[in-house]
Amino acid sequence: MAGLIKREDIDELRSRTRIDEVIGEFVTLKTAGIGSLKGLCPFHDEKTPSFTVRPQVGMYHCFGCGESGDVFTFLQKIEQLSFVEAVETLAGKAGMHLRYEDGKGPDREQASRRQRLLEMHEVAQRFFTQALESPAGQIAREFLIGRGFPAESSREFGIGFAPKSWDALTSHLGRAGFTDEEILAAGLASEGGRGIYDRFRGRVIWPIKDMTARTIGFGARRLYDDDKGPKYLNTPETALYRKNQVLYGLDLAKRSIAKSKRVVVVEGYTDVMAAHLAGVDQAVATCGTAFGAEHVKIIRRLLGDDPTGQVVFTFDGDAAGQKAALKAFEFESLFTAQTFVAVEPEGLDPCDLRMQKGDAAVRELIDDCKPLFEFVITTAIARFDLDTVEGRISAVRAAAEVLTDIRDQGSLSHYYRFVAGRIGVDIDEVESAVRTARRAPKQNRQGAPARQGAEPARAESYRQEQRPGAASAGEADSDRIEYVYDERPDVSNLSAPISPARLKTEKGALMVALQHPEMVNAKLFDSLSAKAFEHPGYRRIQEAIGQAGGLGAAGPEQSKWAERVLAASDEDLKPYIAQLLVTPLPVIEGTDIERFARGIVARLFDYDLERIAKELHSRLQRQDTSDGDGQAALLGQLQTLEQHRARLKMLM
Repeated sequence: MAGLIKREDIDELRSRTRIDEVIGEFVTLKTAGIGSLKGLCPFHDEKTPSFTVRPQVGMYHCFGCGESGDVFTFLQKIEQLSFVEAVETLAGKAGMHLRYEDGKGPDREQASRRQRLLEMHEVAQRFFTQALESPAGQIAREFLIGRGFPAESSREFGIGFAPKSWDALTSHLGRAGFTDEEILAAGLASEGGRGIYDRFRGRVIWPIKDMTARTIGFGARRLYDDDKGPKYLNTPETALYRKNQVLYGLDLAKRSIAKSKRVVVVEGYTDVMAAHLAGVDQAVATCGTAFGAEHVKIIRRLLGDDPTGQVVFTFDGDAAGQKAALKAFEFESLFTAQTFVAVEPEGLDPCDLRMQKGDAAVRELIDDCKPLFEFVITTAIARFDLDTVEGRISAVRAAAEVLTDIRDQGSLSHYYRFVAGRIGVDIDEVESAVRTARRAPKQNRQGAPARQGAEPARAESYRQEQRPGAASAGEADSDRIEYVYDERPDVSNLSAPISPARLKTEKGALMVALQHPEMVNAKLFDSLSAKAFEHPGYRRIQEAIGQAGGLGAAGPEQSKWAERVLAASDEDLKPYIAQLLVTPLPVIEGTDIERFARGIVARLFDYDLERIAKELHSRLQRQDTSDGDGQAALLGQLQTLEQHRARLKMLM
């Protein structure tokens, strides 16, 4: 097992990597104020740019959806990588050698073998795509055109052709320097008594790629009548290819999935192509295996466990399609997102539907999807003769078994009415059957297959827990958004609302402390009392700055300072710190930022001194008039305090 990447190497890589250049590969960024860039957010649909990047501090933040982080976070989310994969990817681009704790880096020999397999697949794919353009590839080209995929579509998806030969590919790979052992390990050849021979012969070829668009296997469809092999043939299990961990088309669909929070699961390669060409660019398909638990994990990672996300399954309307839907229902409880099913009334799959009725029909099929529960309930009821009393009783029991699995209790009443109307019974009868089903052990189910696993904890949306009066996450007024910072009760200021001017001062002071610590009087800022910030969320950020060492320990590199503050903060606070890091300072370009920084901190300090002065005045009023020494001491403190305030006003 590889050790952790050394922290100093991660810091060095961060300093070498320009976040605007990395994000610029995915988002068009334009200048938006001093040291800020702005573009359309890649994580949600928007018409007005709210995605802000601050290269100087190495952070990004979207004021629309709340996504934020550094260059590693961005690459993790946009490419669906782990942290280590993101670091290693950027290190590769930067030509930087990473060191690992205890010297335990990746297995170099294994990594080398994997790289050889990846290179071989690239060579094989080029061979297949060139073969498609050859005279022998005419049969494959005609097949693709007949399915509605002209040459430009085939090139877009990297489609190829395996010649009807025993050794066309293996000979080509041998000339490219790959050994028989390597070719067998890649699953591109089989072995017989006379040596190795091509696994794919006389077939249309689809490259199967991982999430980073590297080819790891192939899917093939037969073309010739004398081909006695299976209609579809895939790469066998290899070091690269695990069919239960791969979704075809994911490399093309991942960005649209992340942005739209919707995944469309279709049944085959041509269905994925048809859906994408019709505008449903969230379509993916399993590769030679039924939809399973590992596929659920991939989709949950893509959707980020967003409870508003959608997973839409498409199935043929025949018995096999119904069976596939029930199979998918086994895993419904593993999803945090909502599940739906789209079945074309005439039994057409997306490819046939596009050929017969056009692109719009494919889009309408997906848009008109129905909840998966509704489909499973309908299927369960359809097994019984509703013209008989016995049939209706059995249908109610079967439907009740399905209804017990519904997680959204608010939708139960809708399904009670749906089932009652479908069967022709009273709602009370359905409710009674559900109560009975809940008390009974879930064995020998009538209405649906046994479910996989327990119901997962719903991912709570932080924005759904905003206190009354807080702005929605989509509003541009960041002063209002930040009222949702602190979920912990705070009663220190309930009797005195915070003025907008005070809020702007507190926010501005934190912005300059985070973005330009070198321009702030560190001794002054770090001496601010815990009561200097009335807003409880801002107070927590002040605490995080203190835990990071205070402004006196900020150092010259802003990105490292930002990282330390983020590391010292609670998870729920990090998006708001990131927001303060990327929000442009409210100064006109060309003006003195340092003067603004001094002034805003001085104003905050003055607020704190004003608070102390009020406390002293209150104590003076309560002071016993006979205690002359006590009154004199308080008056002296007030005088000193006013002198401090007078000096501060010169900075404001």
